[in-house]
Amino acid sequence: MTRRIFVPGDAAALSLGADDVAAALAEAAAAAGVAVEIVRNGSRGLFWLEPLVEVETPAGRIGYGPVEAGDVPGLVAAGLFDGAVPGGGLAARHLGPVERHPWLARQQRLTFARCGIVDPFSLADYRACGGLTGLERALAMAPAEVVAEVTASGLRGRGGAGFPTGVKWKTVAEAPAAQKYIVCNADEGDSGTFADRMLMEGDPFCLIEGMAIAGLAVGATEGVIYCRSEYPHAIAAMEKAIRLAQKAGILGDRVMGRGPAFRLQVRAGAGAYVCGEETALLESLEGRRGTVRVKPPLPAHQGLFGRPTVINNMISLATIPVILEKGAAFYRDFGMGHSRGTMPIQLAGNVRFGGLFETAFGVTLGELVDDIAGGTLSGRPVKAVQVGGPLGAYFPPALFDTPFDYEAFAARDGLIGHGGVVVFDDRVDMAAQARFAFAFCAHESCGKCTPCRIGAARGTEVVDRIRAGIDVEANIGLVQDLCETLKFGSLCALGGFTPYPVMSALRHFPADFRRAGLPAAAE
Repeated sequence: MTRRIFVPGDAAALSLGADDVAAALAEAAAAAGVAVEIVRNGSRGLFWLEPLVEVETPAGRIGYGPVEAGDVPGLVAAGLFDGAVPGGGLAARHLGPVERHPWLARQQRLTFARCGIVDPFSLADYRACGGLTGLERALAMAPAEVVAEVTASGLRGRGGAGFPTGVKWKTVAEAPAAQKYIVCNADEGDSGTFADRMLMEGDPFCLIEGMAIAGLAVGATEGVIYCRSEYPHAIAAMEKAIRLAQKAGILGDRVMGRGPAFRLQVRAGAGAYVCGEETALLESLEGRRGTVRVKPPLPAHQGLFGRPTVINNMISLATIPVILEKGAAFYRDFGMGHSRGTMPIQLAGNVRFGGLFETAFGVTLGELVDDIAGGTLSGRPVKAVQVGGPLGAYFPPALFDTPFDYEAFAARDGLIGHGGVVVFDDRVDMAAQARFAFAFCAHESCGKCTPCRIGAARGTEVVDRIRAGIDVEANIGLVQDLCETLKFGSLCALGGFTPYPVMSALRHFPADFRRAGLPAAAE
């Protein structure tokens, strides 16, 4: 009997020695005369347990983690290939049935339902877990019916803006053109985020299926996945999965062998943060420097190469298959208010349990930080939490009752962005964090508009004066004026959202700006 052993090939697991663990397991199996199949699956998202080794047994998949290559001989000798509990110091590595792990069991995984479970490059695995069911259903529907289903689901953009996905699709579907495009924004650049990378490496066919459905719905025959060059493993995974999908007839001249054409390719950007903005992304795809376009025209009317284009975040597109498979009403039943469905929340920074936690909208920030993430790894009190990437607001514990919901965060001058949550303990200097926001904006600005290009540089200088104790109150007033200019005068969200971290730091942590003679921030 051949035993299936799962060792993640996800970049996070690789950084922690997963390749060495897989090699050690293969060597130990050969020495013991045990036939094994080592599957390089994606990560389950429990990063503090990586590398997480799973053994397929009649009782389900039994987990061991975190496993180092040096642990393998002892684990194998104790019966790892049979899912046995080791003795001594290795006993803590035995996690039991992975599906019943409390951190996984309390999640509501829809978009990430297969991630960490399937072989990322096995279409048989993908189909066995419900893959391609949504695409099959979409092929049996009229394009307008597919758009209506997505609209009725309440799905909104998962990249930060939260724009209704169905509205964007309807606009492109109704635009007359001989050529239309689907562009996936996988340019994941927010601090503390990794959902795009994790899904592309762990369940790439899900994104392919979602983009093919989008093409059917709006009449697009070409798709492009725009990913940053810092994600070499994700790019390689997507390119391999596309080749497999083409060979199987899922993509190509006829989708699934009977639908219209849909072809897909991956393009790598150079990592400019501003290229997460949809029009700067289009400029980059067309071979030009990534600078923001003035709107109108909207990309839905004149997008890639001047053609109507759907531009959606990767998580939005990867959520389409489950909506088509199970129906709009099923998906809409999750969430609260105008925030429907689930969100893959990425917990990072100073936390005990960092990783991906997919759940319905409505969980509070306090539950996420204190309960699910387990508080700080340092054991010190939480001082601030930044949600939504480097342009997200800093929330103090007093705001931990805020539900994870687009409108609830907006009502408190915050944003949920791509779902990144970064935790800081009581040693963080919030004046330095405000300086970082200005400096980040200045560094990443495309330079097209004056408020962003000049305002961010001046903001960095003014915060330096505040931290040096120079005319503190006058300079705080100047920072506030600069933020008003950036917020209302910038062409895109890079400059427009930079005031969120700056003003929230000033509002919630005023004492950090009034300590004269602070050490200068590192450039």
